[in-house]
Amino acid sequence: MTLGTTMTSALAPGDRASQRRIAFATIIGTTIEWYDFFIYATSAGLVFAQLFFQPAGKEIALLLSFATVGISFLFRPLGAFLAGHFGDVIGRRAMLVVTLVLMGAATTLIGALPTFAQIGIAAPICLLLLRILQGLSAGGEWGGAVLMAVEHAPAHRRGRAGSWPQLGVPLGFLLASGMTALMTGVISPGAAYLQWGWRVPFLASVILIVVGFVIRRSVEESPVFAEIAKRGKQASLPIVTLFKRYWHLVILAALVFVGNGALGYMTTGGFLNSYAINVQSIDTTAVLIAAVFAAAVWFFSTLLAGYLADAIGRRNTFLIGFALQAVIVFPIFWLVDAGGLPGLYAALLLISTGLGLTYGPLAAWYAEIFPASIRFSGVSITYALGAVLGGAFAPMIAQMLLGATGTTAAVSAYLLFATLLGAGATLCLRDRSGIPLGPDHEAEQASGATMFTPREAAGAPVGELAGKR
Repeated sequence: MTLGTTMTSALAPGDRASQRRIAFATIIGTTIEWYDFFIYATSAGLVFAQLFFQPAGKEIALLLSFATVGISFLFRPLGAFLAGHFGDVIGRRAMLVVTLVLMGAATTLIGALPTFAQIGIAAPICLLLLRILQGLSAGGEWGGAVLMAVEHAPAHRRGRAGSWPQLGVPLGFLLASGMTALMTGVISPGAAYLQWGWRVPFLASVILIVVGFVIRRSVEESPVFAEIAKRGKQASLPIVTLFKRYWHLVILAALVFVGNGALGYMTTGGFLNSYAINVQSIDTTAVLIAAVFAAAVWFFSTLLAGYLADAIGRRNTFLIGFALQAVIVFPIFWLVDAGGLPGLYAALLLISTGLGLTYGPLAAWYAEIFPASIRFSGVSITYALGAVLGGAFAPMIAQMLLGATGTTAAVSAYLLFATLLGAGATLCLRDRSGIPLGPDHEAEQASGATMFTPREAAGAPVGELAGKR
């Protein structure tokens, strides 16, 4: 029996226990990674403009603060290139540990960083350098986490398994928002919070590093990579192969993520928080608690999307999510403008539901698009490029559009464009649910991923897979 056949069979009881360990490890590790990433974005909208960019003036300082959120995304592809190369050569698990430690160290150091008032221009420079390290780590972490989950799973449960590391993103956002809300609630967002309170969530990361390190070290290597390594078939230059033969898949799949990222970073990138606090004058702690609510909704909609992806297919689930996003991009700001805090909750409910439906199936679909020997490079680089194009500067673009037009209509139009772009790319890709992921099936994996190739080259349709369960 080949590895590809083994991985499509039903799980034995021992395998189910292994699946639970993998789920726990990927969720916990990804939560820690993204807590670190989002705590920065949350603070960028609340305090960094005052602490690191104040001499530029209030408006420019806020733009510069949001720009540092985006600039880190430019380094995510580099992190994806490095982690993708070594993940395809030395293994998925090793890169998961490295990226976790790098992210945690950068976050902890931000918590100890002197401000502009203390060391002048060196403060924003150091802040930017540490944010770049966060970007490198985030670029490499995601690919390893999703492949550990998806490549361990049987074919009919890949959608659910792929949603596990995805759940770490809303959980990380929930933890970051909750921690900041706790600090602003206990310490009023005045002198004390600006002086030292904002540092606590960053410094707490050192504890999370230890927890995540222990958990990720305990996870077994992906069975797909273990088989590749056993045969000595690691690609020597996986990135070269990726861009030479599969560049079109990288572009299309990255554009799918653009449709999710632009809307997602209205919340996780801090723009909506800043808008609610600075424009609508809603209490800071109340806004952060609302963000916790949004993260909880995002968590459950992502989990639901994983199940839907197995039931109706990755592509169909995406299209439903994009349809919802297209409908809500204008009303979400109307709700905040007219409804105050209740309106903010309603807007976040709509945003988070759409985000989950276009995020939960992403891991399984990306893993099924690329051949086994270059899969880490493929999913990591595609995800990183999608994040750059869709989320990197979304908060800054939104802030510029708001400042230039004085209305959120321009921001909504921008979000609608990104959503339609993602939906269009989705229509160009074929659902590959059920395709074997092992190294014995690279020929099948290498063809039929787009709607422009013969259908017989693609993997088994969802309907056929469902009939085999």
